[in-house]
Order: sequence, then C-alpha cells, then structure tokens
Amino acid sequence: MQSLSLFTGPLRQLTLIIGSEIFTFILALLLAPPFIKFLHSHKLGKQLRINATTGEKATIFNELHAKKAGTPTMGGVLIWGSVLVTLGFTQLLEWFGVIDHSLISRPETYLPVFTLVTTALLGLIDDYINVKGESKGLKVKPKMFWLLLFAAMGAWWFYSKLGVSSIHIPMLGNLEIGLWYIPLFIFIISGTANAVNFTDGLDGLAGGLLIIAFGGFGVIAFVQGLFILSAFCAVIVGALLAFLWYNVPPAKFYMGDTGALSLGATLGVIAMMTNSAIALILIGAVFVIETLSVIIQLTSKKFFGRKVFLIAPIHHHFEKLGWPEATVVMRFWIIGGMLAVLGVILRLTGGF
Repeated sequence: MQSLSLFTGPLRQLTLIIGSEIFTFILALLLAPPFIKFLHSHKLGKQLRINATTGEKATIFNELHAKKAGTPTMGGVLIWGSVLVTLGFTQLLEWFGVIDHSLISRPETYLPVFTLVTTALLGLIDDYINVKGESKGLKVKPKMFWLLLFAAMGAWWFYSKLGVSSIHIPMLGNLEIGLWYIPLFIFIISGTANAVNFTDGLDGLAGGLLIIAFGGFGVIAFVQGLFILSAFCAVIVGALLAFLWYNVPPAKFYMGDTGALSLGATLGVIAMMTNSAIALILIGAVFVIETLSVIIQLTSKKFFGRKVFLIAPIHHHFEKLGWPEATVVMRFWIIGGMLAVLGVILRLTGGF
C-alpha cells in the first residue's frame, strides 16, 4: 500500500495534526454517552468535600454545589482513553504503510504519554476511593509522594538521557542551570498538575482552559519542528472538546483527578519539552491565578486568622459574590485565551 508520506511538507504535517484531532474528537464524542451511562449504573458519582482547603467545614462550597452531588466523575478516563486509542490507531496505520510515522515517538511523545498514563492511574485511584465513600480520596501526603516520584523520573530522564540542563529566559536566551534543572522540572510538573486540579471546580472551566493551553503549546511545538508532539497536543484538544461537549453547564460528568492531575502534569512536561517553562506562566495564567488564590488564602488564614477571599480557589469567590457559574467560566476562558495568545506570540518572537 502506498504511503501518504505525511512528513514531506507543512501541508501533510497539518493533515496528520488536524486529522488526528478530528478522529479523537469523533471517537470521544461517540464513546461519551455509553461511558456516562456506565458511570451512572455503577454509581460512580461525585462526593462533596467535607472540609475546605483552609481546614474548616466546607459550608460555602456545599451551599453553592449541593445540587451537583452524585454527578458522575472519572470523565478523565474518556479523555486519556481516547488519546491512547488514537495513538494506537496511528501505530496500526504505520504498520500497514498508510502513514510514514505514528504518533508514538521516542523523542517526542514517550515521556508525555508516560506522564499522562501514570498520573491518570494515580488520579483514578483517588477518584475511586472518593466515590466509594471510604474516604475523601487519597491522603495528601501519599498522593504528593507519587506525583513527585513520577515528576522526578521525568526530570531524571530529561537531564541524564536527553542531556537537557538549560531553560529559556525571555530576551536572554538559554540559561545553563545544571543539576538545578531536576528540581525545577519536578516543581513545574507537580505544580501544573495541582494547579489544574484546583481549577477543576466549575462546569467546563478546566476543560476549556486546557483546550486553550494545549492548543497554544501545539502551535509552539509545530513552529519548533516538533510535528509529532504538536499532533499529540491536537489529539488531547480533540478529546477535551468532546469531553467539554458534555461538561458545559449543566455538566453530565466531571473529569475528576484522573483527568485534572494527568492533563496538568502532561501540560507541564510539554512546556519543558518545548523549553517554554516561562511562557507557561502566561499560557496557563488562569491556572497560576487559581493556585495563588489558594496559597494566599491558606497563608492569610494561618498567619493572620482571616480570609482574603470568601472561598478559595478564586472561581468560587466570584460564585459567592453572585456571579452565575456560566459567567465565571466564560470570563475565565476569555482571560485565559487572551493571555495564552500573548504567551504564544511572545515565545515565538523571542519575547518569552
């Protein structure tokens, strides 16, 4: 069978990228209804948290979200599951000579796929424990231990196997940091995973912002010549678009930790692979803001005995102020989209 030779020019590269995205979108869109039915039939529904991030009873949160109790969670399985099916399908196409190269590539997608799968399984365990009511998910310490371990494995691979030990500094170029690259990598991956997890609190919020972020890094990867990594970003965007179809208000299901942790960690890995750690601050600006709101709230509560926000993360603060949920979500999407476009432009023009 004659190969399509998808890697002989920009048009063929774009064909692979867009085709993979559309395939994943349709696949996930078709799988979503039976998957949601499966979640309902096995009573895998969301349990409202008892305590807030600051330690006291989550009274305000439960007041705002009582109606959502029991809504199916673990929707992240649909996202990363569809991504893996697409990767496997492209591998079959390569074996049969339809395309020259699958999306399973040692230099470009091995580490993101490893990150996606390992952190997805960690989140899945957390979600399962939560929905079964045995506790409110994994304890913080063991969860962070495994997350940091997976991040450390990725950091070691980058530093020891790939020889990466520098980061791009805006307007200065690459800065050699040696062994400090390892703790920086761990911080970026674990920080991004938790940031997305904090943000996943309103219908459609995290999903929409992740589409923006992965789309931005897909553009950066493409311009850098990392076409398979760019296609991988597009595949994730396709899966997220299908997820968002059923996650917009009122959500039919939630992504859960298996989605938020894995997608956040994978986003961090892709930022490091494209040497865009600084640009991640703008491309994932809303995730950063959400995390800072939690840190500020916890710090103020501990040292000053008072809250800065009515409730943290900050999206719940605006809910409590009376903003409709959909209004908060769409305004955060607008902010995230504007800053992401700025981050991509600055990264590609040398400003970042």
